[in-house]
Amino acid sequence: MIINDLATSGALPTLEKMFLFAGQRQRIIAHNIANINTPGFQTLDVDPKSFQKLLGDAIESRRSKNGGASGSLRIEESGSVKFRDGRLTLTPAPVSAGVLGHDRNNTDLERLMQQLVENATTFRVAADLMRKNKSQLTLAIAQRVL
Repeated sequence: MIINDLATSGALPTLEKMFLFAGQRQRIIAHNIANINTPGFQTLDVDPKSFQKLLGDAIESRRSKNGGASGSLRIEESGSVKFRDGRLTLTPAPVSAGVLGHDRNNTDLERLMQQLVENATTFRVAADLMRKNKSQLTLAIAQRVL
């Protein structure tokens, strides 16, 4: 029980979900980049704002139940984001933005690179904060002072 409370306390569940989302979205962006010269390829993506809304709603729900100090973070499913048994599944949709090229391809390298950097930054921040939280827990368990 105590271990479960430690694992679901504070920001750890939120950071875990952000980490999972950014990791899955990185695969989608890499897929888009790999197909930049494929004729007829349509860029795919998952809207990060919709995920952030789902995450915000889950945080508010947790806060209303117990003040937000601890507890599981249950994210509602949407058309593109699904959580089952602790696993995240993203279902990307074609992006209609952009100009179709002569080969009927709508990829925009500059936009993809921007998405790549923004998503990698999100992943990095979530990973760094998770690492810091876990190291503080480890020090507390070991009864060491920073």
